[in-house]
Amino acid sequence: MKDDYELLDSGDGRKLERFGRYVLARPCSQAMWRPSLPESRWRSADATFDREDGNRWHGRTNLPKEWRIETAGIRFKLGGTDFGHLGIFPEQRAQWKWIRSKVEADTAKRAGAKLKVLNLFAYSGGSTMAAALGGAEACHLDASRGMVEWARENAALNNLSDAPIRWITDDAHKFMKREIRRGRSYDGIILDPPTFGRGASGEMYKIERDLKETLSLVKDLLSDNPSFVLFSSHTPGLSCKVAENILGQLFPSAELETGEMLLEGGAYACPSGIFCRTIF
Repeated sequence: MKDDYELLDSGDGRKLERFGRYVLARPCSQAMWRPSLPESRWRSADATFDREDGNRWHGRTNLPKEWRIETAGIRFKLGGTDFGHLGIFPEQRAQWKWIRSKVEADTAKRAGAKLKVLNLFAYSGGSTMAAALGGAEACHLDASRGMVEWARENAALNNLSDAPIRWITDDAHKFMKREIRRGRSYDGIILDPPTFGRGASGEMYKIERDLKETLSLVKDLLSDNPSFVLFSSHTPGLSCKVAENILGQLFPSAELETGEMLLEGGAYACPSGIFCRTIF
């Protein structure tokens, strides 16, 4: 399988990554070890982003406005943002592969009936693409209209323009409550809520305050024959055990799989968040 992403090195609070033909150095707070490659290799990166004196790119003019890569069997449009993001979180690659495999397997068990999958806080749509490529009927929700449009472009790159995907720009809680009132349900729900964020109309989201309500609404939106809930988080201090405890309380009869999301490559794997899969 083609893979245009590579972690080249990490350390001293940074990560050196290759996205297609471009090599970038960006912050990585958990990389507390020493880098393995010489500093000259880091200095030769096409562009560098740091937060030492505000958010700043160095060498951004070396990058095109946008470019395309493929990883985990999914094509993405990339572009440097003012916050140092590119339109992809490659630590989610293992989850995208799992989503596609799970959807394909459960669709086969259900004699080809399409699973309905909801992707909340969906960013540029990696999980949406994975579900759709696996044969699901997907619903993609993000509070940012710009990110929803970006995700739609990614769908086109993956020949999914005509796939059964609903594209929603809305606050997650408002949307879920509306879906519950309408009697809609989903067989699989994916969510990676922000530590702090704002909804489509300026609603404030704080994970330590709002996560329990989010997951309670997720539970109420599940169908009578659910497949999975996939929760992931980049919030510092939110451990696998915390996720396991919360989801275990909500779904006491489900199987739970938890672990760290890792960027693997170079001398050391780089921790980049946690996941908890709830499997029914």
